[in-house]
Amino acid sequence: AARSVPVADLRTGDVVQVPPGAQLPVDGEVVHGSSEVNEHMVTGEPVPVPKAEGAQVIGGTLNCSGALWVRVGAVGNETVLAKIMKVVSDAQMRRPDVQAFADRISSVFVPAVVALALLTWASWAALLSLELLPDLSMHGWHRASSLAFMFGCAVLVIACPCAMGLATPTAVMVGTGVGAERGILFKGGDVLEAASRVTA
Repeated sequence: AARSVPVADLRTGDVVQVPPGAQLPVDGEVVHGSSEVNEHMVTGEPVPVPKAEGAQVIGGTLNCSGALWVRVGAVGNETVLAKIMKVVSDAQMRRPDVQAFADRISSVFVPAVVALALLTWASWAALLSLELLPDLSMHGWHRASSLAFMFGCAVLVIACPCAMGLATPTAVMVGTGVGAERGILFKGGDVLEAASRVTA
């Protein structure tokens, strides 16, 4: 007798009934019934594909017109949809050459900027506290140090390489995500970078 079970409880070889208008829960083979299945989310093709006994179906696609009985062929991480999601995830983790270059620059640039900011703060604090700059001197060490601290922070904020370190991985993540939405899968950020040099 037919009964409703969670998708997580399905095992390879089980037979599931998919009514019209429902999403196919798993990958498998049609063992009974005929229908049209919208596979747009996987193939990008908007026209529903006829399915009959013996046809292969993909989990996550939409059963359009008739009831189908499907023998489960793959569940969980073995489904086509899960593998596509893994490819996209792995692509976002692979670093392109430009990101590796930005990381190398940042590893030197960050300490240099911090050192320059500290030097700026110390220099202005010394000059103002000794009143070597009469036009800018301020009464009292506390107010002078505050002004020096502001100058030091200005150097740190303006020269901060955060944009260089964050922009590249963000661009890769957005690029691979938009590509996946349009049916284009990139193996990694390095492949996305190489795609910019494609001419035909």
